[in-house]
Amino acid sequence: MAAPTAPAARCAYSLVATDLDGTLLRGDDTFSDRSLDALARVAAAGARHLVVTGRPAPRVRPLLDALRGQQGLAVCGQGAQLYDAGTGRLLWSVTLDRELAETALGKIEAEVGEVYAAVDQDGVDGLTLIEPGYLMPHPTLPALRVGARDDLWRAPISKVLLRHPALSDDELAATARSVVGSLATVTMSGPGTVELQPCGVTKATGLALAAEHLGLRPQDTIAFGDMPNDLPMFDWAAHGVAMANAHPELKAVADEVTTSNEDDGVAVVLERLFP
Repeated sequence: MAAPTAPAARCAYSLVATDLDGTLLRGDDTFSDRSLDALARVAAAGARHLVVTGRPAPRVRPLLDALRGQQGLAVCGQGAQLYDAGTGRLLWSVTLDRELAETALGKIEAEVGEVYAAVDQDGVDGLTLIEPGYLMPHPTLPALRVGARDDLWRAPISKVLLRHPALSDDELAATARSVVGSLATVTMSGPGTVELQPCGVTKATGLALAAEHLGLRPQDTIAFGDMPNDLPMFDWAAHGVAMANAHPELKAVADEVTTSNEDDGVAVVLERLFP
């Protein structure tokens, strides 16, 4: 008689947290079939997948539909928003005080000269507004150009996006951190994307809130990312996986480096953990 087959080993992680741009998403803003199949393995094993992204909720909704109709929670706006795809509501949202944002911008420009700014408005239907001179780092994302900077502040916002005509992202972020202080949290979330968000708000604070809703803990969590804005998430989670295309700052602290987002780096790891 044949020996009984041993049961498959259970994965140590019951929460998979993934960034989108540069991580789960390919450069053309699509998910590969391999990535979708790997996430299906996660669901079949009874684990949860959470999107944790800098994109605001209105820019995440169509992507959740592309994730084979995912109807769970999503951490959006660098942790400032917790979006429930099932109900189409924000369960939690923190706005950036617009006067503080203006003050922070003034301090930055006093150091580096003129910067170009954009804002993500708060809410599930919030717009992305861009002032003259600002170029969207993701041309596929919808944005409304306004006539002057004052127009950026006409409704509550979740964050400010900054670009400088000459400084690199690292240089702009470093200068912003040195002068902004407690007015805002400064993050760098992708090429051409330095951001100001509410002070103390990070991907880790949003992920922790979402995990609490799901009854899960840091030790249950594996996180994937590619930019310095993912550092707090890696600090919070039990295991952090950086993409091959990740910023050196994130690779330096990652527990593991996988292949690039174009080479299905998230799927490569999930296939190993959820066979």
